[in-house]
Amino acid sequence: MRAVILAAGEGQRLRPLTYTRPKHMIPVGGKPVLEHVINALKASGIEDILIVVNYMADVIKEYFGDGSKYGVKIKYVYQEKISGTAGAIFSAREYVNEPFLAINGDTLFSPDAIKLVIDKFCEESSDAVLAAVRISDPREFGVLKVKDGELIDIVEKPSKEVTGSLVNAGIYVFPTDIFSYIERTKLSERGELEITESIRLLLSENRRVSVVEISGESWLDIGRPWDLLEANARILAQIKQSILGDVEEGAHIKGPVFISEGALIRSGSYIEGPVFIGCGSDIGPNCYIRPYTSIGKNVRIGNACEIKNSILMDNVHVGHLSYIGDSIIGENCNLGAGSISANLRFDKKTVKMRVKGEVVDTGRVKLGVIMGDNVLTGVGALFMPGVTIGCNCWIGPNVIVYEDVPSNTILILEQQIRRKSIQ
Repeated sequence: MRAVILAAGEGQRLRPLTYTRPKHMIPVGGKPVLEHVINALKASGIEDILIVVNYMADVIKEYFGDGSKYGVKIKYVYQEKISGTAGAIFSAREYVNEPFLAINGDTLFSPDAIKLVIDKFCEESSDAVLAAVRISDPREFGVLKVKDGELIDIVEKPSKEVTGSLVNAGIYVFPTDIFSYIERTKLSERGELEITESIRLLLSENRRVSVVEISGESWLDIGRPWDLLEANARILAQIKQSILGDVEEGAHIKGPVFISEGALIRSGSYIEGPVFIGCGSDIGPNCYIRPYTSIGKNVRIGNACEIKNSILMDNVHVGHLSYIGDSIIGENCNLGAGSISANLRFDKKTVKMRVKGEVVDTGRVKLGVIMGDNVLTGVGALFMPGVTIGCNCWIGPNVIVYEDVPSNTILILEQQIRRKSIQ
């Protein structure tokens, strides 16, 4: 069976990280999200893959190539116009001639979840099968009405919270005639061609659509910046200890820590897994790297820094005496000495962030800064919980950032200094 991965979208809710990369290429646990999806497909027995691309397609193509490096065969199809999930699946119509698996490229799945959907399709005489997962707040998903394992209806993105709802998990097996239903699908009120509407057309003609419920532990939708921290934690929780780089005498490694070739851990550093450290990175001396931290390639973390539950992308430099907690730092950022990411409110309430212009409760008590690529900070820069810093910004020394900073911005603390001679 061929898998069609939907990876054409931009990911506006993940800005500023997606200004410089597709959302599917954001690294978690040392690898892009899309690589984890491909690995799950391979582990479930699928090696023939078609990736639907659009936004920054060349980044995806250059990284994965023909898939031989990853033990799979990959082809690409360009979606001319971003028009929703149905439009993305329709782009594959010339590339499939038998039932196929369709899967979201920005969601983490376990191989077992994928196998359940495929097995359900093979075992029963269903016209289509989709996976469902039970969540507490379904307002960003399609809520499924199910009876005896068969789909009755779908309510796309309901306006109010429905506790314990079954929602569309983004794994499907379709027959090839799904394309004729997509051609008849009308734009939703959100202006998109949504595959849930195409499925409803199937139901209207008494076609049988089966539903497989998967566990929440086998699925994670990555739609907002703080979801990346959860995804990173889930991936790191599965790693095994492997020390391929150099660890100086006096450094301490505790628990599952993956240290890539060419990495250097200097004396006095304490690394508490699960932690991933990419090749060429240089840590310490006297650093504390706490659990669920993912450090990319060629990262330099200076003397006496503490990093906790964070993602540091490639070529980041963290100056000495800095603290980074519950944060995401984009590529090529240079943080001056004493830079601090505050991650906890005084009142201990959950942190709020602005996403696509709206203030959203993240549900997290601890959340630091989300920083785009190529940001430079001066010594003593301080970032309040939940702020975002756009790409290519300069944050001057001793600046306290309380609000989001747009890309290509310079923040400088202006102060008047009076000089007076000593009599």
